[in-house]
Amino acid sequence: MSNVSTWTVAGMTCGHCVASVSEEIAEIDGVEAVDVVLETGAVTVTSTTPLDRAAVEAAVDEAGYALT
Repeated sequence: MSNVSTWTVAGMTCGHCVASVSEEIAEIDGVEAVDVVLETGAVTVTSTTPLDRAAVEAAVDEAGYALT
C-alpha cells in the first residue's frame, strides 16, 4: 500500500528548481514518485512507508530550498 504526502516548498522559480527538489526527495528510502507543481510549490510524494518530515526537510534543504 502506498502512502501519499503533500508538502510545500518555498523558493522554486524554474524547471531546474523542480528537478533539483525532485531528485533529492527521490533519493529518500521508500519514495516511489515525486510530483512538483512549480506554480504553487506543492510537492506530492508517493512512498512505500510514511515519510519523516525531517528526512523530507533535509532533502529539500540539500536542493537549496525550504520546506514550509
